[in-house]
Amino acid sequence: MKGKVQLFIIMVTLTILATACSGGTAKSTEVNLYAWSEYVPQALLDGFTEKIGIKINYDTYSSNEELLAKMQAGASGYDVIIPSDYIVSIMAKQGMMEKLDLNKLPNFKNVGEEFKNLSFDPGNQYTVPYQWGTSCMVIDTDKVTSPITKWADFWKPEFNGKIVLLDDEREVLGMVLKVLGYSNNSKDPAQLEEAKNKFLELMPNVKLFDSDSPKTALLSGEVWLGQTWNGEAAIAHSENPAIDYVFPEEGCTMWFDNLAIPKGAPHQDAAFELINFILDPEQSLLITGEFPYSNPNKAALDLLRTKDQEKYQAYMEFAATNPPADVLKRLYMIEDVGEATEMWDRIWTEVKGGE
Repeated sequence: MKGKVQLFIIMVTLTILATACSGGTAKSTEVNLYAWSEYVPQALLDGFTEKIGIKINYDTYSSNEELLAKMQAGASGYDVIIPSDYIVSIMAKQGMMEKLDLNKLPNFKNVGEEFKNLSFDPGNQYTVPYQWGTSCMVIDTDKVTSPITKWADFWKPEFNGKIVLLDDEREVLGMVLKVLGYSNNSKDPAQLEEAKNKFLELMPNVKLFDSDSPKTALLSGEVWLGQTWNGEAAIAHSENPAIDYVFPEEGCTMWFDNLAIPKGAPHQDAAFELINFILDPEQSLLITGEFPYSNPNKAALDLLRTKDQEKYQAYMEFAATNPPADVLKRLYMIEDVGEATEMWDRIWTEVKGGE
């Protein structure tokens, strides 16, 4: 018995010493990532586990509203999330994210200066950039031969049942508001009611709502045109060059997706490891290669130019990944509409409920 007690004491002592050497807490062996579907390459996930030795559990959502609702409902256990700009503002106000120690993210230096210190997160207190892009028009020019230059063209009767829209109330209702000449962030009840009626007029033309993979219906020929993320358009264009990405006259959304750590994340050491890993130029290029949105990682684009001039040129010359200067003037961002969110939610539910 005495020998067993001595052995137990030795084991406890070794555990305490190991914990002390690792900075006071045992190193995490897993990290829980909650992110958009079809957005994080498997090669990146596997590479992180192989190089860092930490297992990634990857759970997905389809919209910012789904992410926010889950966080507000008290979801715990997630370590890294990827919220968009306006959701960052909401979550910051509600104290739902950990403040970032940028000293633990040496690869943050790789991010282009124009993508740091943005209005929704001054000083990058809570987030660092993941990807950015636009949400504009996508058209199969083999099927749509007449010029389509504005969102208002979606209401043409010849597109009955031929349109795909994002399953995203802020994107869709924002687009309808712009067609009416209003702000995409309107809080005015009369304007929103007018947008509801206009949206109802569009519904016969809408075949489906899809934020996960809107390109799928387009590539299959099920729909002819629609609203999509720029990365989805880039993939569709690579598979069918007749599919074009168009910046409408009314303008379209510019968005920024970001890496953040939710409040109370159980594996914060691993969260910092994962975020820093993603900001590495090689890993950032994996993301652009598989999900070709716009890349805020300057070091990654410099590396691409060095490694593969042809791919770099294609990235720089395609409007979906690198919008021209004149287009940038027509882009607008989604902002938190505060208490008006209730009206937005109600209209979205009432219109889509009848689909």
